[in-house]
Amino acid sequence: MMMGIIMRSVRLVEMLPFSVMVVMEGCTILLTIWAKTAMTDYDMSPFVFVVYTHVLSSIILLLYSFIFHCRSRSATQQSLFSFGLFVRCFLLGLTGIAVSQNLAFLGLSYSSPILVCAMGLMLPTFSFLLSIILRRTKTDWRSSSFEAKVVGTIISIMGAIVVELYKGPYIRPSSVLSSSSYLVLFQKAGQYLVFSSPATEHWVLGGILLAGASISVSVWNIIQIGTMKLYPEVEVMEVVSYYSLLGTIQCVIFSLFIERSLSAWKLKLNMDLLLIVLTACFGGLVRSRVHNWCINMKGTHYVPMFKPFGIVFATIFGVSLSANNLHYGSVLGAVVTGVGYFTIMWGQIKEDEDEQCVNHNDQSHLESTNSEAKVPLLEEEIGV
Repeated sequence: MMMGIIMRSVRLVEMLPFSVMVVMEGCTILLTIWAKTAMTDYDMSPFVFVVYTHVLSSIILLLYSFIFHCRSRSATQQSLFSFGLFVRCFLLGLTGIAVSQNLAFLGLSYSSPILVCAMGLMLPTFSFLLSIILRRTKTDWRSSSFEAKVVGTIISIMGAIVVELYKGPYIRPSSVLSSSSYLVLFQKAGQYLVFSSPATEHWVLGGILLAGASISVSVWNIIQIGTMKLYPEVEVMEVVSYYSLLGTIQCVIFSLFIERSLSAWKLKLNMDLLLIVLTACFGGLVRSRVHNWCINMKGTHYVPMFKPFGIVFATIFGVSLSANNLHYGSVLGAVVTGVGYFTIMWGQIKEDEDEQCVNHNDQSHLESTNSEAKVPLLEEEIGV
């Protein structure tokens, strides 16, 4: 009886991270669809949305860091305001917030949530290509992990091309365009390619902007990994708060230059304000803390494996909630990109396992060599 209760408790604990991560992806897609609706139906500026969201997010992160980290800092810990850390956090804010977020939401305003999911799944592809260009990865064609990454990269690129160029028939027409004369043009037989659409430049431009956002995040990942290696004594959330503040300042300067209409900056007590608050709280603190918790429980590769769940949620919610057209071609391309994503992730996991095996063997060999070297000395001492 007691063993049965214990086993059920263990299973519940094992299922908890899985359930939480699925919920996180669902909430992310819901907020994305909500943001798209606000931009499409209520003409919310993507630049203004990014600024207000990250201003509030930075305030939340700064308060969190002050309460839980800054007050408990010791005098021996690395200063947050050293020049080297400032430069790195400035670049993290530039690539992770100012560039990536503005490109992402501007791309979303021109496209749809399903395209956001597809281009988000291109992140490992861009990271892999950047690592080859920067010579951070060895091109070992005899390695199964490297071959898997190459195959996954090719599949992901093919999926992205399908998403960009092939619409296919409707799964669900947009409620916004249902009464428009454009719908008649869209529904003509044979017009399943994106370049046959009157809004081609918007869809393709959206995809290019979203791809640019993923490239920016890939650069951000490289800088972030290097930063944490150089400054291991600094708390992760302190670095996040620091670069979030710097990135928000960059966003404000950039957006004030781009969006000069005062009416676009006026906030009203409506659903748009609620969207900004929820996005700031969820993206700034909740998601990062949940991801850290899952990584600590399950390892570094656990959280990224849930990214393709966004395709499922984007399709389900897109059919029932989205103000955008949803095409079979978009879903098909996103699924192909997801297959490439999982292939690259498998290659990365295999590479990490191989490195761990090599490190373990080297450590065992070193210990064995040391023990053999010590034996004659011990015998000599005993002989004396």
